[in-house]
Amino acid sequence: MQSQTNTQVTNDKGKLAAIMMLTLLSIAIIVVGVSFCIYSIICNVEFMVLGNLVHGAVFGLIVSFLGVRYFLSVGKLKAAIYQPTSKFSWSNFKKDI
Repeated sequence: MQSQTNTQVTNDKGKLAAIMMLTLLSIAIIVVGVSFCIYSIICNVEFMVLGNLVHGAVFGLIVSFLGVRYFLSVGKLKAAIYQPTSKFSWSNFKKDI
């Protein structure tokens, strides 16, 4: 009984560490996007895309948006992982060929 409790605590710590790393990564993506947006506005950075000049702030906004989407996805993942009915199953990793 004691080993099962220790295993559950270890799994919870592993889940918490993974969720924290994903959350920190998503926050870092948001910060990089906002920083690049500000830098592009200050230094007037432009990129050539399909023959047109696009301001660098647009790319910063896109990266920030993707970071926010990732942050929200990590929140949904955290809620799904910590449900009492969730469990690991190899059938979740089967590929349909």
